[in-house]
Amino acid sequence: MSDAPSPASTEGVDEAFAGIDGWSAGRILAGLLDHQAQAIDAVRHALPQLEAAVEDAALRLAAGGRLIYVGAGTSGRLGTQDGAELTPTFSWPRERSVFLMAGGDAAFTRSIEGAEDDAGAGAARMTALSPGPSDVVIAIAASGTTPFAIAAARAAREGGALAIGIACNPGAPLFAACDRSVLLATGPEAIAGSTRLKAGTAQKAALNLLSTTLMIRLGRVYRGLMVEMQASNEKLRGRALRMLMRIGDCSDDVARAALEATRGDLKCAILVVLDGLDPTTAAARLAAAGGRVREARGGR
Repeated sequence: MSDAPSPASTEGVDEAFAGIDGWSAGRILAGLLDHQAQAIDAVRHALPQLEAAVEDAALRLAAGGRLIYVGAGTSGRLGTQDGAELTPTFSWPRERSVFLMAGGDAAFTRSIEGAEDDAGAGAARMTALSPGPSDVVIAIAASGTTPFAIAAARAAREGGALAIGIACNPGAPLFAACDRSVLLATGPEAIAGSTRLKAGTAQKAALNLLSTTLMIRLGRVYRGLMVEMQASNEKLRGRALRMLMRIGDCSDDVARAALEATRGDLKCAILVVLDGLDPTTAAARLAAAGGRVREARGGR
């Protein structure tokens, strides 16, 4: 007999936790932590699926597309958190992060009963975005059965967008509605049905990996640093200066001069310092390399 989780595994009961309400706080904490570790193992098993999703998505986004996150409840909130953090971390344009939450904005902070079952709303809200071939939709649902997310994913594909489904049950209907599937087989929760726990941790980790790898593939990281960052205030100007000094192994004065010459464009300033280019040539070389510093420097 296979020990793989059943199609309804996220709603199953883990008998090992049947007495959890009678345990000491220390034992509860240890048990819950063990479950969190299992969540990360589930993500590890999904790495090949995440890799395929990244490769497809990077091609779309390089053409100027949007990242559109879709979900309900915990899954929707995790998607929103992931997308919202891409702008301060990687200078991802805000207009290229879109969030479709079942129940609307009010559902970000409270439960909107029945919203996740509204397939019509999912399809209509996605269609209103006019999804196209350069867009990438990430539909997230622990159960993989959420009508709102499934309908939105189908509407996205009809418009030509790439739809990526993330769910925690094998054979989830969401997968059939998507181009790429990421199965996070987390199984039953310590508290039956509470997918904000193990499934939520797996979803958060998978989203971290997916979006961060996408940003790296799109050239927004160089030598482990956030080089796409725009130095728009004093704090960020100081951060850009320190990064350039580190990358270029140069003095404060040299780094400041390069940033001034490039009007705060850190990636151009890197080419100015490391390769001795003038700002115009640096900008042209970066453009030819799709904004990727390493590629603009011949793989260095």
